Amino acid sequence: MMGEKKVRAKFTCNSVKDFGQWKEASFNAVYSDKGENKDFCEATPSGELSITISGNVPAKDFFKPQTNYYLDFTEADSNS
Repeated sequence: MMGEKKVRAKFTCNSVKDFGQWKEASFNAVYSDKGENKDFCEATPSGELSITISGNVPAKDFFKPQTNYYLDFTEADSNS
């Protein structure tokens, strides 16, 4: 396993589109001048993420529009 270094970002789910066999969730980095969101906005002022989720896994119903989520990045072994 690689080191314990981690970077955390905070994203807002903008939309979830249902295509029957899969769903697509789209996110943007939070943008705010208040509280914790201000801290995240200063560190990651912009960013986009779009993910496709298979229709047969529990994650397909996890994401909800207008909800904030933490996104944690940890280094992965590129050989596995």
